[in-house]
Amino acid sequence: MGGYRSRLPLSTFLLELGTEELPADFVRLALPQLEGLVRRDLAEARLSHGAVACCGTPRRLAVLVHDLAAAAPDLHDERKGPPAAQAFRDGQPTEAAIGFARRCGVDPASLEVRETAKGPFAFATVVEPGRTAHDIVSGAIPGWINSLQGRRFMRWGSGETRFSRPLRWLVALLDSTVLPVTLDAADPPVVAGNRSRGHRLHGDVTISDAASYARLLSEVGVEVDRSRRAAVIQQSIAEASVRLQADPDLPPELFEELTDLVEAPLLIEGSITEQSLDLPAEVLSTVMRAHQRYVPLYRRGARADSLALDARDSLIPRFLCVANGLANAAETVCRGNERVLKARLADAAFFLRADQAMASIDRRDQLDRVTFAEGLGSLRDRVERLEWCTDVLLEQLNLPAASADHARRAAHLCKHDLVSQMVGEFPELQGVIGGKYLLAEGEPREVALAVQEHYLPRGAGDALPCSAAGAVVALAERLELLLSIFAKGQRPSGSSDPYALRRAGNGLLQILWHHGWRLDLMALLQRATAHWAVLLPHCAVEATALASELGEFVRQRISSLLEEDGLDPDLVQAIAGEGIPLARLISDPADARIRANLLARLRGCGELASVQAVVTRAARLAEKGDLAPSVLSPEGVVDPTLFEQPSEAAMLAVLRGLEPIATGSDDDRYERLAQGLSDGASALAAFFDGDQSVMVMADDAAVRRNRLTLLGVLRNQAAVLADFSRISG
Repeated sequence: MGGYRSRLPLSTFLLELGTEELPADFVRLALPQLEGLVRRDLAEARLSHGAVACCGTPRRLAVLVHDLAAAAPDLHDERKGPPAAQAFRDGQPTEAAIGFARRCGVDPASLEVRETAKGPFAFATVVEPGRTAHDIVSGAIPGWINSLQGRRFMRWGSGETRFSRPLRWLVALLDSTVLPVTLDAADPPVVAGNRSRGHRLHGDVTISDAASYARLLSEVGVEVDRSRRAAVIQQSIAEASVRLQADPDLPPELFEELTDLVEAPLLIEGSITEQSLDLPAEVLSTVMRAHQRYVPLYRRGARADSLALDARDSLIPRFLCVANGLANAAETVCRGNERVLKARLADAAFFLRADQAMASIDRRDQLDRVTFAEGLGSLRDRVERLEWCTDVLLEQLNLPAASADHARRAAHLCKHDLVSQMVGEFPELQGVIGGKYLLAEGEPREVALAVQEHYLPRGAGDALPCSAAGAVVALAERLELLLSIFAKGQRPSGSSDPYALRRAGNGLLQILWHHGWRLDLMALLQRATAHWAVLLPHCAVEATALASELGEFVRQRISSLLEEDGLDPDLVQAIAGEGIPLARLISDPADARIRANLLARLRGCGELASVQAVVTRAARLAEKGDLAPSVLSPEGVVDPTLFEQPSEAAMLAVLRGLEPIATGSDDDRYERLAQGLSDGASALAAFFDGDQSVMVMADDAAVRRNRLTLLGVLRNQAAVLADFSRISG
């Protein structure tokens, strides 16, 4: 039977799930899920196959499995039963053998006796016939559909099925054979057939066989292959941009969305009025990209001035739109899109004029009417806390007086645009439009720029504040958020982080590292939590505990960022792992980054092993002593009069040479410390091995303690660089 099945022709399987218009992000995220489910179940069923291709459009998810075997092979399972002496008596099966055969579903006469390491035993060969591909995929289809996950699933009608959008049709074919599948929980029930739906401006189509699926859909206006749609869109936009001598403003997220918004991409080129260029470029691009899903076009090589009040020097009065209509309707679709955009830009111009009728300082007063978060007062209360953080930061950061003044002024005004009509309609413009308003009112350019930059970075890979004033206010904004939300009692948990606290912690560290600022963050947290306990008495803040908790949170963010930067996990643990004193790590986060980079460089050039070899053996024995980790000098703790071998004096000389490096603050001290440890390898080798070696655990307690102290000082000096016990290898 198995040989016969192996000669059966291979088939193509098609599953198409038809729906109402799906959210664009659901299509992109559902396709890999569907492929994984299909591959898993076919593998579990032992059904061999070729390529698995998942594709989708706004109205369908589909999977094609090529070269699918007609049936799974039979499964032969050898099962061990009772010992032969118990299974057979006088050549006849006993009750034990009969019961074993019954459990295995075989005839007792088919049992075999085989020798094992423990003697002869009865064995049964159980054959599980392979199921046909028809039965396997027919039974699996409902499970695949029900297992897809996404945001905001819905029910419809009186059915119990939950999906992103209502299910309308189902195609399930094995070559040209329709599989008997019914989704009974849908309302109305969806029965599998071979009828699919083409583009909305075309009719239905009969899928005669699974292998012809893509070709038949293309004949009714649907490009079902997502990668081909993406390529068409990308090429069309590139060609139009070259012709218009422009640079398309097409971020990856917009490109992905456009790919999943259309079934047959049609590029349309539209115009905007010259009057619209009086608006800031960011307003135009936000309206086009975020609200209309159009592609703005910047002048070739031009960069928008982040504080410019109009777009004339940056945008051209054209835009690109990826439509889902027919080519002969392109002109009509273009006019419709131009009318919609004109209306949206007219609204934006109205909001701009209305906002400019009020001074930014007056808008700041209106922040008092907007609640920031329950228990944390208004947005104005938040701004005042943010201003306090700015002042405290400036006390530690050695900035020019002008930059400090600009930072204080920017902190005072940084949230005024949150109550503007422009940000009310276009939240993406917060900070951006606020800076433009301030500059138009005569505020210094540095203040306006700092207001724009204090939201940076908005996420992973985003730009960082370039100006000193902007970076200080950005630090203050993140510190205030962490302090206030933690004081309120909320913490990030799993994937839940509604206030984006992890992102705030990452941004704080990235800004410090980018500017190379040395900040005693632990002291700042201790001071700030004491101040927050006074500001928010209803939150019952316990300052010391909150400072420690925030310090641990920052430790986690340091570890996460170092890993994202490609640092080996063991090196991350050596720098920022649990157990590393917070006072050492958080008191200067920039220091942690410097040490991490040095360890990575030493490992990359093969020098880390020699430094580690010096430290590890010493540290292992030093644990038997009682020298405090803070002792970095051998003076006063090591007694040279107790030395019995020249190797002890040589070790002391190494420690004396390392002491000023370990206790110093020079920029290159870590490199010099690593070099000193490496150079001390020969002295340590002589201490442990060779003609002048010593027995560390000597019988004489004073000698033993003195030798352990030598090793303890070396361990402590090395710990200034990293905890070498956590480094593998």
